[in-house]
Amino acid sequence: MSAQLAAYSTSTGEAFQFWVLGTVAVIGALCTVFMKKAVHSALCLAGTMIILAVFYLANGAYFLGVVQIVVYTGAIMMLFLFVVMLVGVTAADSLKETIKGQRWLALLCGLGFGVLLMAGIGNASLKDFNGLSKANANGNVEGLAALIFTKYVFAFEITGALLITAAVGAMVLTHRERTERAKTQRELSEQRVREGKHVPPLPAPGVYARHNAVDIAGLLPDGTPSELTVSKTLRDRGQIRDVSTEALSDLKALEQRAEERLERTKTEEASK
Repeated sequence: MSAQLAAYSTSTGEAFQFWVLGTVAVIGALCTVFMKKAVHSALCLAGTMIILAVFYLANGAYFLGVVQIVVYTGAIMMLFLFVVMLVGVTAADSLKETIKGQRWLALLCGLGFGVLLMAGIGNASLKDFNGLSKANANGNVEGLAALIFTKYVFAFEITGALLITAAVGAMVLTHRERTERAKTQRELSEQRVREGKHVPPLPAPGVYARHNAVDIAGLLPDGTPSELTVSKTLRDRGQIRDVSTEALSDLKALEQRAEERLERTKTEEASK
């Protein structure tokens, strides 16, 4: 009887944890939707997933909490974040509706998911709680495996099929068949010679003592930057950092130190 009452009761610490972390999780979810930059949205979503992992750990689902951090937050979300940072998605791209009606469809799907979520919460509130001691009687991993491969095996298999379908669909949509044969290295070299443009390979970016970044143009012998050392994508975006002024200031500082050293040497020789 005491175990059943404990399943329905909530301590002060649990209530404080729920309201504080729950508020932060909801704010992170809203920021994921309303942030203008995709990188910020991904970071907010990662924070919400970490809070969900804390909820799992607080409820005794240790295996599920660790999987939430390692798999979803640590692997999938970080991979998504790195891809967004590498590809570069601006706020203007998100305003372009590539598929007509996708916003209304997304709104309807969100409303449907909300109805299903409220129905699931209402159904769960009408049932008796077993408590953590009964749920983890044979271990958290064993209990989770029993639910996945017995009661929810069809839902688990359908989810796996959807993920595989999404992966195959992404590969099909991104794959492009070549319309012509790829040129060999010799043919590309001959083409550069015939055109008379950049016969040798382009110089590498970041040719500067303080930097080695791809968005910093290499410096020519006279100290001016060469935009050809930066990729065309960054040039079109205007994402090129100019460090020529820093190079000139460092060169002047070196010249000044050399002059001071020369004067010091002359003074020492004169004193002898």
